[in-house]
Amino acid sequence: MKVREIVLCALFIALVAVGAFIRIPVGTDVYTLQFLFTLLAGVLLGARLGAVAVGVYVLMGLVGIPVFASGGGPSYVLQPTFGYLVGFICQAYLTGALVRGGEPTFGRVLGACLAGMAVVYLFGISYFYIASNYIVDAPITLWLALWYCGILQVVPDFLLCLAAAFIGIRCRKAGLWL
Repeated sequence: MKVREIVLCALFIALVAVGAFIRIPVGTDVYTLQFLFTLLAGVLLGARLGAVAVGVYVLMGLVGIPVFASGGGPSYVLQPTFGYLVGFICQAYLTGALVRGGEPTFGRVLGACLAGMAVVYLFGISYFYIASNYIVDAPITLWLALWYCGILQVVPDFLLCLAAAFIGIRCRKAGLWL
């Protein structure tokens, strides 16, 4: 790895960690900027380095560093929201791969971010449903999991995808892509 790659990966590890604690209340929900920074990791660092940066962040949390929104430690695997963290790693990889698959126009970057959002939803909602019903014994129907974890989150997450695409294109013009 080059020094620039190491520095930018470290920067995104820090941004994702800080993003977990930046809370934006909207109605009865609270949103964090973690999703935005994991998208940008894939867009700006590419598939491999984006996934490495987000993966190191998740590993840091699992070894006990309190970088997750609700703390950290190996027991976090039992939390219903752990699937989102796994989804963030896959999202960074997929987003980076799709963006680098051709000329990075705003439409291509937005499409890659939306595909990444779908991956996060797939991992996050699936794990949430399974963990709620079989690990923490807080039964929830699949429909309710889809409603609360997916449908109600689509608009704010779409806005974050728009922001990531805009920021990503601006950063490319500024020469900040790897």
